[in-house]
Amino acid sequence: MSVRKAAAILGRCCWIVFVALVLVGVLADPLLPFWLTFVPAAVAVAVTLVLGRLSGQEVAVRKRAAVEVDPPVSGRWSALNSPADRVPSHGVHSCGQTYAIDVVAEPEEGEGRPPFRWVWPVARRNEDFPAFGAPLLAVADGTVVHASDGRRDHLSRNSGPALAYLMLFEASARDLAGPRHLFGNHIVLDLGDGVYAAYAHLRRGSLQVKAGDTVRAGQRIARCGNSGNSTEPHVHFQLMDHPDLDVARGIPFTWRGVGVPANGETFVVREPVVGDW
Repeated sequence: MSVRKAAAILGRCCWIVFVALVLVGVLADPLLPFWLTFVPAAVAVAVTLVLGRLSGQEVAVRKRAAVEVDPPVSGRWSALNSPADRVPSHGVHSCGQTYAIDVVAEPEEGEGRPPFRWVWPVARRNEDFPAFGAPLLAVADGTVVHASDGRRDHLSRNSGPALAYLMLFEASARDLAGPRHLFGNHIVLDLGDGVYAAYAHLRRGSLQVKAGDTVRAGQRIARCGNSGNSTEPHVHFQLMDHPDLDVARGIPFTWRGVGVPANGETFVVREPVVGDW
């Protein structure tokens, strides 16, 4: 086990111990003096800060050139949390997310995405979002390292109350459980030369590949969903240098024919023509 992996697990374990001590202190007689209850939390924060600082320094030192791959979707989409606007794009380097991007479907015909509401409706069905069920494509020839799609697709979190619930409760619980719970159903592809592609928040039961399969660029591998730490059906995509999300570091990407779309930028991708799958 690498030092980075061990540190990530240590941080999660310390948070779990802290939460357990607080609950015991509220529901029964405290097991430890009040101030000692916060020692695990302090250790967890210190580990997180050190890992984040090291990852940031590594990004500054490596300055790796962007890897060109095909887009993971076809049709009309727009970008959110793009590395074209800031790095790290999602505010953290953890889980290889330094250069990650989110994209949402923006069809020209039919109803668009339901807008964010501060109060009502609190949540919406996934079927109300045009991204839900959209096919996801292999961005290059490669091998499937990991594929999972057993977690449920929850309702949207694109309202004030639902977003608060996500940030205060769901996100914290998933963070304690580890990156696979944050990413929800996801796929990791080995593209060769130490480059791995990750797709997160897949639709439950939509996998068309399994670990060990080889895929071709443009091949349909799953469908867009709303599992894991997600506010609405969308595609989370990233390149990284390791298949294990606990130790992976982000790699910059550029999509062939598209580049790296900025936040709010709409782009259109023609569906690739691929032979027999």
